[in-house]
Amino acid sequence: MRLGDELSHRNIGVPLHAPLTNSTSTLVNHHITMAFTNVFLAPSFALHAGRVSDPRSIPLLSPPSDVVFLSSTSFSKDKNFIFASAYNVNAVGSASLKSSDNPDSVPMPIVLIDQDSDSEATIVQLSFGDRLGALLDTMKALKDLGLDVSKGTVSTEGLVKQTKFFITQSNTGRKVEDPDMLERIRLTIINNLLKYHPESSELLAMGEVFGIKSPKKKCNEDIKTHIQVKEDGPKRSLLCIETADKPGLLVEIIRVIADVNIDVESAEIDTEGLVAKDKFHVSYGGAALNSSMSQVLVNCLRYYLRTPDTDIDSY
Repeated sequence: MRLGDELSHRNIGVPLHAPLTNSTSTLVNHHITMAFTNVFLAPSFALHAGRVSDPRSIPLLSPPSDVVFLSSTSFSKDKNFIFASAYNVNAVGSASLKSSDNPDSVPMPIVLIDQDSDSEATIVQLSFGDRLGALLDTMKALKDLGLDVSKGTVSTEGLVKQTKFFITQSNTGRKVEDPDMLERIRLTIINNLLKYHPESSELLAMGEVFGIKSPKKKCNEDIKTHIQVKEDGPKRSLLCIETADKPGLLVEIIRVIADVNIDVESAEIDTEGLVAKDKFHVSYGGAALNSSMSQVLVNCLRYYLRTPDTDIDSY
């Protein structure tokens, strides 16, 4: 039996994301009973069987608990391009970096976590029009997670000021390797945006529960999910996911990828307002994905990322 056929006949269970519940605004101790090894740094990153227990250390929010990470994952490369959408409508357009001509309009909040550009540090780029200051409180909140944070360049494009941070683990001096910690970084930054710039709540998924003004768009209704697998050389493929943002999304996506034994080599985690636009370099057995493996991965992700009104039979 061929590799693609064998995987297609596997019974792959992809549990749905647990619903978000209101939590207190106090910090809850974060316990991880199984560390991840070589995540995003090694040529191929293996997720060993383990359990994340109560990863709820982000103020106001509780990323999903009891997330099980299974085995390793990988893609095989044969000039493939797989595109899947949970909806038969156009994709959500990319958020513009340019602010509206109206100075009173709320600019688009953007949080970009880059694991690709620097081998030594995790790069985080943050922008919210021209409204961000020195971000000392955000840097302190990240340091409270056990991270070393150094402020990099501050650039301006039109009316948008972009601030870049370089983040490493305090205990190792290396870039962040744990997907759960990457999600905590993302949620910590968004939480600080809500705290010090409450007007951002109407453009952030977390604003639905914790903001002064809920988003006009409903994440489960107005934001469409799109998944692509593209060729990216002989040894890896590029997985692109665009979907509604929610707490714990990154951790759950990586768990789904691991469930079908695919390796994640690096990632770019981009949150543009209510929309998550994530890219993962993935491989299978040291090679890029073939069409069969690509389709297995796409189907599993579509199942997890579907909204309640999506027709299951379409899968």
